[in-house]
Amino acid sequence: MSTFTTPDGVEIFYKDWGSGQPIVFSHGWPLSADDWDAQMLFFLHHGFRVIAHDRRGHGRSSQTGGGHDMDHYAADLAALVKHLDLKRAIHVGHSTGGGEVAAYIGRHGESRVAMAVLIGAVTPVMIKKDSNPGGTPLAVFDGFRTALAANRAQFFLDVPSGPFYGFNRPGATVSEGTIRNWWRQGMMGAANAHYDCIRAFSETDFTEDLAKITVPTLIMHGDDDQVVPIADSALPTAKLVRNATLKVYKGFPHGMCTTQAEAINRDLLGFVRA
Repeated sequence: MSTFTTPDGVEIFYKDWGSGQPIVFSHGWPLSADDWDAQMLFFLHHGFRVIAHDRRGHGRSSQTGGGHDMDHYAADLAALVKHLDLKRAIHVGHSTGGGEVAAYIGRHGESRVAMAVLIGAVTPVMIKKDSNPGGTPLAVFDGFRTALAANRAQFFLDVPSGPFYGFNRPGATVSEGTIRNWWRQGMMGAANAHYDCIRAFSETDFTEDLAKITVPTLIMHGDDDQVVPIADSALPTAKLVRNATLKVYKGFPHGMCTTQAEAINRDLLGFVRA
């Protein structure tokens, strides 16, 4: 099992397959590197080196007592890039991972970065406040925390069975394997990390980070994303990133990298090869 230790002593698990230009994948809450299986296999077979890590407190990485915030997530990603001595890396982040990518570039620079891709990302900020009146109310995230603390195992069945993959929509083709795999990944991680990460992905304001991104950036979002609504995420993000391309997918859900992997992989390949 491949791991490295961060400067503050956290053991981070990662996958590193193939050779060629590196693509680094940052996963969403509360999942793991395994959530990128469809993308990693695809790009491995197209001649890329593919890398994905389990965020601290998630998956197979250390279950630490603290450090579950965007500053640490970005620092951990920077430490992984340094550990593997990556150059001209393409960084792809989904949901919370999209925030992680933005924070990494904004706070650690672009010297090792060639491109960025934000998929269903939580940027620029999710929570409703005076400066973000269209955001999601705090009560929604408090509800997440309450449900997680009360019965994490059930909550981690309810989320993928419903809004995450759009399986709650009329006529949806429900995949029990996909639901169970989401649950498996979630339950591998630490309850405290998942609890604290809700604040990290909902309350962190990435506006300044996004303004520092100058590399070519693809923003991908489903217009039926029930978890990170497009109007308050991808649309303003595309205006803040100076070299951004926005791609909107009609009817696609939050977890579209899994449910519509063929379309996402095709467009990702087109972007990185452009």
